[in-house]
Amino acid sequence: MKSSIRNFSFLIVSIWAAALPVDAQVNVTQEHNNPSRDGVYIDAGFTPAAAAGLVRDLGFDGTISGAVYAQPLYIESGPNGPMIIAVTESNTVYALSATTGLPIWSRTDIGTPVSNTPCGGFFPTGITGTPVVDLASRRLFFDALVSGSPIKHFIYSLNVDTGATTTGWPVDVNATAIYNTIPFVSLAQEERGGLALVNGIVYVSYSGYLGDCGNYHGWVVGVDINNPSAVGAWATTAIGGGIWGHGGVASDGTNMFVVTGNTFNTGGNWMGGEAIIRLQAGPTWTGQPTDYWVPTNWFSLDNSDTDLGGVSATVVDVPGATPSQLVLALGKDGNGYLLNRNNLGGITSAVAQANVGGINRGTSAVTYHTSQGTYIAFHNDAGSIRAYKVTATSPPTIVFAWSQSQTGRGSPWVTTTDGTNNFIVWVAGVVGDQRLHAYDGDTGAIIYAGGGTNELMTGTRQWNTGMVARGRIYFGADNKIYAFRLPSTTPTPTPTATATVTSSPTATATATFTPTATATATATLPPSPTPTATAMSTATVTPSPTPTPSDTNPPSPTPTAAATATATATPTARPTITPRPGISPRGRPTPPPRPAH
Repeated sequence: MKSSIRNFSFLIVSIWAAALPVDAQVNVTQEHNNPSRDGVYIDAGFTPAAAAGLVRDLGFDGTISGAVYAQPLYIESGPNGPMIIAVTESNTVYALSATTGLPIWSRTDIGTPVSNTPCGGFFPTGITGTPVVDLASRRLFFDALVSGSPIKHFIYSLNVDTGATTTGWPVDVNATAIYNTIPFVSLAQEERGGLALVNGIVYVSYSGYLGDCGNYHGWVVGVDINNPSAVGAWATTAIGGGIWGHGGVASDGTNMFVVTGNTFNTGGNWMGGEAIIRLQAGPTWTGQPTDYWVPTNWFSLDNSDTDLGGVSATVVDVPGATPSQLVLALGKDGNGYLLNRNNLGGITSAVAQANVGGINRGTSAVTYHTSQGTYIAFHNDAGSIRAYKVTATSPPTIVFAWSQSQTGRGSPWVTTTDGTNNFIVWVAGVVGDQRLHAYDGDTGAIIYAGGGTNELMTGTRQWNTGMVARGRIYFGADNKIYAFRLPSTTPTPTPTATATVTSSPTATATATFTPTATATATATLPPSPTPTATAMSTATVTPSPTPTPSDTNPPSPTPTAAATATATATPTARPTITPRPGISPRGRPTPPPRPAH
C-alpha cells in the first residue's frame, strides 16, 4: 500500500509530561468512553463552578481535512506524548498533539472515499464511525468505505503511535463476511456506529443509507485482532433492519448488544428487525428468546418506518431493581424501553416502557448514577435534552426527571468529579447553535450556556458527541478538532472512567511497516511505485498560539507496500438504486444533506 504517513515531534511533549502526575493515566479508547456506551467521564476538574467558566483553547490548532461524524479519541503513554485521534469522511486519519493540536502523524492514503452513495450519504463517504483503540497492542481500528470496482468496506488496524498499517490488514469485508447464505455487499451498507473491542475481537456494525434503498441488512462483523483471517458475522435475515445509532455496538464485557431498525417484505414473520439483539463472541447468535427482544407491535413499526433502532443500545445498571442489569432502546416511536439483558425475552412486553416525549434517531444516550438515583438522558428530535430516572423497584420503571430546550441533534456525554458527585450532562448544538451546553445531572439546571464569541464552532455534524480528558473537552467538526479548557491552566490528574477490555498479550503491532495483502481481497488495483514515509519533523515550541512544525526532516525508512491496502481511486459505474415502492424516503435536512435515521 502506498504510504503517506507524516510524523512530527514536539518539544511540548516534555513540557506536558513534566506537568502531569506520574500515577495518573487517561485514555479514551472508544465511543462514549466505555463498552457500555454510558458516556461517563470522571475528571476532578469538572465541578459546576469550573464548568461554568469553560473557554475554547485558542492555542489549540486542530486542523484536519474532511467532514467529521466520529468522536475523537485520547491516547497517552506514546513516544510523542498525549494524542487526539481523529478520522474523516475524506478517508483521512490524524494523530494530533493533545496540547497544541498540531499533527504527530497522519494518513491520507487509506483510499479514495465514495463520492456519491445510494439514496443519500455524506458526499463523500469514507470513515464515519468512531474508531476503537486496543491499548495492549497500541493499535487503532476503524472501517473505511473505499472507491473501486467494486466499492468496498475495509477494516483497518494501524499502529496508534506511528500510523503504520499492521501486517495482515486491512480486512476486505466484501470478501470475508457472510451470514448463512447472505453475502456482505458494501455498496448497500453504511457504517456509522462506533466500533467495539471485546475480548480480542473488534466489532463493526452496519446499516443502509437514507431512503432505505437497496438490499441492505443490519450487520455486525467481528475480526480477531490477533488473526485477521478469522472473520465472523451476523445479519438480519430480512432486507433492512439497519443498526443506525451513533454508538454502534454496546457490551457488558462479555456479550454485545445492538438495536435494529425496520425491515421489508417479511409477510408478518419476524426476521431480525425492530429488535434488541444480544450476540455472543464471534459474533454468534443463538436465535433463542433469551437473545432477542421485539415489541409486540413490531410489524406496525415496520410499516410506519418508526424504527425501534433509532438510537444505539446502552447498557444500564440499576442497583436495587429487579431485574437490575438492563439494556436501553430509544425508538422513533417516541418510547423508551428497558429490558433484562440476561434474558431479553423474545416477542413480548418490555420490562419497562414509557413515552419519552419525542422521536429519537441516529444518536447515543447516556446513563449515570447520582445520590438521587439512576438516570438515562438523551437529545431528541423535538428540540430538547431530557433525563429520566429508572426506579430501584421490582420491576423498574421509567420516570420523568427534567427537560431543557436544546437545538440540534447531538449525542450527550456526562462528567463527574469522582463517580459519585457533580454529575453534569453535556451536549453540543450540532446543526443548531453549534455551541456546547451543560446541565445539572439531577435537576437540569443550566450550568454552561455556550460561552461567548470564541466558543462558537462551525461545521458540526448531527449525532456527534464530545470527549473529556485532562480538564478539557474535545469535539470534532468539519476540518477541525476543537479543544475547550477549564479556567485552571493545570491539567486535571484524575483518570477518566475508561473500562478497557484486556486483550491477548500477544496482540502486538508490527514494528516495521510491512503490511501484507489478504488472500481474499478482490479489489482491482493499479500498479504504484514503492512509497516512502514522510520524514519526522522537529519543531521548537514558541509562545505563538498556533505554532507550526519546522521543515527540517531526518531521513526515514522506505516501507513495503501491500497490494490490498490501496483500492483503485478510479471512479466506477454503480447501479442506480431507488427506494422500494410503498416506502417514502426519509427527508434530508439541508444544508448539508444528512441521513435522517
